[in-house]
Amino acid sequence: MTNSAPLAGKRALVTGAARGIGAAIALKLAEDGADVAITFEKSADKASELVAEMQAFGRNAVAIQADAASPQASTNAVEQTVSSLGGLDILVNNAGVLFPGSFAEQPLEEIDLQLNINVRGVFVTTQAALKHIPDGGRIVTVGSNAGLSVPFPGIAVYAATKSAMESFTRGLARELGPREITVNLVRPGPIDTDMNPADGPLAPSILPSLAIARYGKAREVAEAVAFLAGPGAAYVTGSGILVDGGIAA
Repeated sequence: MTNSAPLAGKRALVTGAARGIGAAIALKLAEDGADVAITFEKSADKASELVAEMQAFGRNAVAIQADAASPQASTNAVEQTVSSLGGLDILVNNAGVLFPGSFAEQPLEEIDLQLNINVRGVFVTTQAALKHIPDGGRIVTVGSNAGLSVPFPGIAVYAATKSAMESFTRGLARELGPREITVNLVRPGPIDTDMNPADGPLAPSILPSLAIARYGKAREVAEAVAFLAGPGAAYVTGSGILVDGGIAA
């Protein structure tokens, strides 16, 4: 292991990683030396492009089609990762959805999808992964600044799902501490992605609340995830990093 490849020899799974934050995380982990599996639901072309980028670093990389709302698909994705990479050391729970709008008028379908992907999907994937992650492994979940405070209206259900990740992370860290498996969160604020573009409908509500008056970049979130996944964060667990431009300050 060298400083230029702190994750050499490690095997990682990043869920929901064909584009946006997930793709940036997967690419960063590959740059740092890990072999990486990603899951995607519909963006097959983007997933294939990302796999090629990771392979260009000399890594083993694979894309697995999986609906994050499906418990069976999530479990199968973990098993396919282990089969393809020969094991699993790092799990990054990134898959998530956001449906902004008034809670009073929100369709049940949108509520269910946010719960099933953002909460149940994390539970199912993590439980499946723990059958394989060795002592000293890493679990990192992509939460949100909205899991701590909700600075604008229209995201009540989303915020609730991300708040659930706060307690889950702390509770699981307690369980896995004896095995030195660390469990942490990265809490992005407004990041310029397809889900929340810098010129999207939420931007006028968000920008005045930022200390750094711009949307973040996916790579900036990936850097925080890579730190928590790496050897330098071996004594960091049950915790979280805000990557939010100061919106929670």
